[in-house]
Amino acid sequence: MKSKAKLTHPGKAILAGGIAGGIEICITFPTEYVKTQLQLDEKANPPRYRGITDCVSQTVRHHGVKGLYRGLSSLLYGSIPKSAVRFGVFEMLSNQMKDEAGKLDSTRGLVCGLGAGVMEAVLVVCPMETIKVKFIHDQTSANPKYRGFFHGVREIVRTQGIRGTYQGLTATVLKQGSNQAIRFFIMTSLRNWYKGDNPNKSINPMITGAFGAIAGAASVFGNTPLDVIKTRMQGLEAHKYKSTMDCAMKIMRHEGSAAFYKGTVPRLGRVCLDVAIVFIIYEEVVKVLNKVWTSE
Repeated sequence: MKSKAKLTHPGKAILAGGIAGGIEICITFPTEYVKTQLQLDEKANPPRYRGITDCVSQTVRHHGVKGLYRGLSSLLYGSIPKSAVRFGVFEMLSNQMKDEAGKLDSTRGLVCGLGAGVMEAVLVVCPMETIKVKFIHDQTSANPKYRGFFHGVREIVRTQGIRGTYQGLTATVLKQGSNQAIRFFIMTSLRNWYKGDNPNKSINPMITGAFGAIAGAASVFGNTPLDVIKTRMQGLEAHKYKSTMDCAMKIMRHEGSAAFYKGTVPRLGRVCLDVAIVFIIYEEVVKVLNKVWTSE
C-alpha cells in the first residue's frame, strides 16, 4: 500500500513563507533595483544607462553602495507578508485539491499557484511595488522628495490617496498570477517526478534550489512583458498612461517590442536566485516547524 503524502498546515506555511521572504529580499535586492532602473529608462529620454554595469557604476558613483538598496525598506516590509500570503494560500488551496493519496498533480498545482499569486497581488504586492518603484524612480530626480519609507508612504497617500498605492493593479494581478501559476506548476511537476511513488520522499535542499531556479527562469521568460508594463504603470510618470492596455500600446509604438524585455537579464538573475532561496528556506523552516508544531 502506498503511503499518503503529509499535508502542510496553512499556519506553518504562513510563518515559513514570511521568514523565507524576509531573508531572500535582503540578499537579492540590488538586482531588483537595477532591473527597475533599466525598465524605467525610456528611449525617449534618451537612455540614462548603457546597460547593467553602467547602471551599477553610476548608482555607486553618485549615491554610494547604499544607493543600490534604495527602496529596500518598502520591499522588505512587503516581502514578509507577500511570501506569507503566497505560501499560506497555496497550501490552503492545495490541501483541498490533493487526491486521496495526498498528491497534487501539475495542473492543480498551476491553479493553486494562480490563486496564491492573485491573492498576494491584491493584498500585498501592488501597494508594495508601487511604493518601491516610486522610491527608485524618485532617486533619478534632480530633487528627490521622499526622505524614507514612512515619509514616502505618507506623501503618496496625502497627494494621491490610497488609490495612489494601487497603480497598475491589473498588470500586477496578471503578473503575480502568471508568476506563481508558472512557478508552482514547474515546482509541482519536478517534485512529483523526483518523488515518484513515494510522496513523502525527502528532497535535498540543493535539489530544491535547482528546481526553484528552473521555475524562476520559466516565469521570467513567460511574463517579463507584464513586469515592464507594471513597472511603467507604477512609476512617477504613470500619468502618461490611461490604462494597462494603453501603456502596452505606447511602449510598442514608441519603443518597439524589444522594450517589453528590458531588464530581463538582471531580472533573470534575481528571480532564479530569489525563487531558489525562497523554496529552500521555506522547505527547511517547514521541516523545523514539523518537529515543534504537531498538526493533523
